[in-house]
Amino acid sequence: MRYLALFGCVLVLSACASPVPPADPRQAWVDLRSNAGTLLMAERLDDQRLNDGRYFQVPAGAHELLARFQFDVSSGGGLDGFSEPREMTCEIRVRYANFAAGQRYQLEARPLQMKAQAWLYDEQRNVLARGKVMRCGTF
Repeated sequence: MRYLALFGCVLVLSACASPVPPADPRQAWVDLRSNAGTLLMAERLDDQRLNDGRYFQVPAGAHELLARFQFDVSSGGGLDGFSEPREMTCEIRVRYANFAAGQRYQLEARPLQMKAQAWLYDEQRNVLARGKVMRCGTF
């Protein structure tokens, strides 16, 4: 039984360690970025589930991106004034109408108390769109 659990862990970790495929010059590439200790993963592109949550690769034009952002929140207030942090998960939607083929974009997220903030940037760090937090919770 221990070998089965170990094999499962190795399988999961190997998926994370696999190289990111090369960018298709006929599509736009969206990198995901968040602060240390947080996790931002691609979930859906135009309501279609993605196989690899490390990036979005989209054809030119208008698209809706859905990402999942996880971070810890200190809840405080235990008997000794401290308690274990809670992991918050926020679903963030970004809509942008002008993705250009061959261009690189960056979706950034950061925690804001019990919510999150997100922005879509172009290569010159111009803000193109702001993410809308759909829901946040401990789910």
